[in-house]
Amino acid sequence: MKFTQHTPTTAPTASLPLIEKSKAAYGFLPNLHAVMAESPALYEAYLNVFDLVSQTSLTPIEQQVVMMTANYENNCHYCVPGHTYLMGAIGAPKDVIEALREGTPIADARLETLRRFTREMIENRGHVSEAAIESMDRAGYTRQQMLEVIVGLAAKTLSNYTNALAKTEVDAPVRPFAWVHPSQRVAV
Repeated sequence: MKFTQHTPTTAPTASLPLIEKSKAAYGFLPNLHAVMAESPALYEAYLNVFDLVSQTSLTPIEQQVVMMTANYENNCHYCVPGHTYLMGAIGAPKDVIEALREGTPIADARLETLRRFTREMIENRGHVSEAAIESMDRAGYTRQQMLEVIVGLAAKTLSNYTNALAKTEVDAPVRPFAWVHPSQRVAV
């Protein structure tokens, strides 16, 4: 069953202000948002939580490390290209972007610690080891920042799961960054 990509004409009334907010922020209605418009509660939750990620004490690149790690681990064909674009826009180093797209270690030790911690949070549903917490401590991350990783994971759960369910089409502006999980690539 195909999910509808809503427009202002087809969306539930409660989603109309959210659509306008998305269009104002992006200059167009992202396909993810058009799908989410079917459920105004989901759409509003996503916009609010995604906005809260930017209010954390994590740097913009650290926020992206958390979200891209989730995108990779959740095999989100839609979000990896989108966040590849966003990371480029904030000036993230190309090697960091590539490591996150490939699920490989990041050369920057501090960011790699954050990537490993985020991955362990996902794999163990929050039940991280003491060693993971100690690694974050040694890397200079605070308890606040460890908790703020959860904000990024909440945003990505909403978007990654929506995209998995709806098989959302990647938006034209980010198609150059199309992505397939390494485990699903065909050897040539």
